[in-house]
Amino acid sequence: MSEVVLFHHALGLTPGITGFADELRRAGHDVWTPDLFEGHVFDTLEKGIAHLEQIGFGAVLERGSLAVENLPSDLVYAGFSVGALPAQKLAQTRPGARGALLYYACVPVSEFSPTWPEGVPVQVHGMDADPFFAGEGDLDAARALVAATGQAELFLYPGDQHYFADRTLASYDAAASALLLERTLEFLQR
Repeated sequence: MSEVVLFHHALGLTPGITGFADELRRAGHDVWTPDLFEGHVFDTLEKGIAHLEQIGFGAVLERGSLAVENLPSDLVYAGFSVGALPAQKLAQTRPGARGALLYYACVPVSEFSPTWPEGVPVQVHGMDADPFFAGEGDLDAARALVAATGQAELFLYPGDQHYFADRTLASYDAAASALLLERTLEFLQR
């Protein structure tokens, strides 16, 4: 059993995110789902991004750090899209991290520390034609991470959807989502 902190995407803490957390719980894992948007949930990516720009990426990172202050240190940090940023930061900088699961996003390791921490495995998941993941540098950062450490895995899925594992959205891809969940559960079992 793993203890996981799962950070939401730019639409907020949606039923799709809590549903994914429930899947991990059904497999026997403890999962926390902090609300980085303080109750705000959006029905379009444009509205979510506008809110994110209003509060700032720094606030999201700070809220992520505050959310884990009273949690154990030996956590797996997971995040979808913008939620991958606090997940990656905490995995790289908070002592005791057990692993990282980065869905639809990855930034260069140098954003948070000089190197990826030894002994902290990481998986990065994204679609190969996602305009955000593949088109804005996240895929390049994920490939660099894999090249820099033997503890990293990159999983690419065919398609162009960003939120492909959120079953409550039109972008949901059942086959890719099932494979992402399977790989996530295997990662958490290790």
